[in-house]
Amino acid sequence: MTQTGQQTSTTALLFIICLGASLVPFMGSALNLALPYINEDLSLDAVTSGWIPTSYMLSTAILQIPCARIADMIGRRKVFILGVIILTIFSVLSGLATSGASLIVYRFLSGIGSAMMFSTSTAILTSSVAPEKRGMALGTIAATVYFALAAGPFLGGILTQYFDWHSIFFVSAALSLTVAVGGCFLIKEDWKEDVESKFDLWGSILFAIGLSALIFGFSELPHILGIISIGIGVVVLLFFTFYEKKQEFPVFNILVFLENRVFRLSSLSALINYSATFAISFMLSLYLQYVRGLSPRDAGLILIIQSIVQAIVSLKSGRLSDKVSPTLLATLGMSIIALGLVGLCFISETTSYYFLGGILFLLGLGFGIFSSPNTNIIMSSVEKKHYGLASATMGTMRLTGQAFSMGIAIMAISIMIGNVQLSPAIHAELIISMRITFIICLILSVFGIYASSVRNNKRK
Repeated sequence: MTQTGQQTSTTALLFIICLGASLVPFMGSALNLALPYINEDLSLDAVTSGWIPTSYMLSTAILQIPCARIADMIGRRKVFILGVIILTIFSVLSGLATSGASLIVYRFLSGIGSAMMFSTSTAILTSSVAPEKRGMALGTIAATVYFALAAGPFLGGILTQYFDWHSIFFVSAALSLTVAVGGCFLIKEDWKEDVESKFDLWGSILFAIGLSALIFGFSELPHILGIISIGIGVVVLLFFTFYEKKQEFPVFNILVFLENRVFRLSSLSALINYSATFAISFMLSLYLQYVRGLSPRDAGLILIIQSIVQAIVSLKSGRLSDKVSPTLLATLGMSIIALGLVGLCFISETTSYYFLGGILFLLGLGFGIFSSPNTNIIMSSVEKKHYGLASATMGTMRLTGQAFSMGIAIMAISIMIGNVQLSPAIHAELIISMRITFIICLILSVFGIYASSVRNNKRK
């Protein structure tokens, strides 16, 4: 292939991967603005409302690593395209949902498609881009994700306010269909890495049970059911670790995780980062609409600040991580996030919108500096044959962290508000729930700073 042909192929591939990567953050951030309307339309209480985003993240988290293993065996292209098709179908069904239970189920099933898509997308891109340009490519994806996050609240607010919340799912389904068609024509290779091995079914089941129990239990705290569920999850995941070490064809190559310090600590940093940050937009969207009385459109215009800053900064930090220490950049980003969380702990009913905008700017700056360099470290710390595992592990850490973050928010709401429908009348309890959430996230971010700073930056 000529150099021009190679560039064209890489550009087309980057385009379709970026478009696919934008689907979920757009829908997720748009739904945060639509939740008050969904709650009213479907008569959902505060705790059940939190399970609309959590059910999706749960299924995506538990299935990414098994999907990556299947993709290594049958081809990443096939799994990616099939995942986008599944996401399209259940996005349409989510838009047609008439009850909270059906919407939660459809969101859970949408997560299956997302798991197939996210477990392969970064691995496909990393296999196709030269190492010296990897940071640039990963930075481009990160910037696309954050632009989608920025567009989500604004467009989601407009769609919700002038149409209804169902339209968010239909728009997302249309974008998913575009990715599926583009993937069929623009992704040319299958990237099979391990066609001779067998699929580890029992390992996949153990992983799904353990992670599901852990995430569900965390969302049920401080009730006894939550404590029991967390205990079961920890025991099952410990058994899963010992089981995988003895398998010839493990679904999760645990030795890569245990023996590769850089990979292990970078994955842990990603887990902590998303655990400390994802619930922020969820809680602030409730705060801006229930406490401050803003419309979805106006609330989206405020929340868009963080996403725009993230998009711009992540593009620059991805390119910069090819030239300077990505560990230094990631640690700096995590430190700025911690500073922003300190500010969030002091939000009240009368907080200035300028102060809130400044905090969102700080959070966007920190997350933009952290994300691309940390991804670059993870993907550069393993051999090419482990790209699928690294991509899926990174995605699992992201979704598990997001689910944990939502678990923190649901726990705080459950303690302070309980199973009642959210309304402006309980704004005082909602603010206390926010502060509990942000304090826990701040503590997590301190651990994230440590995990990010102590890893060895030496790459293979």
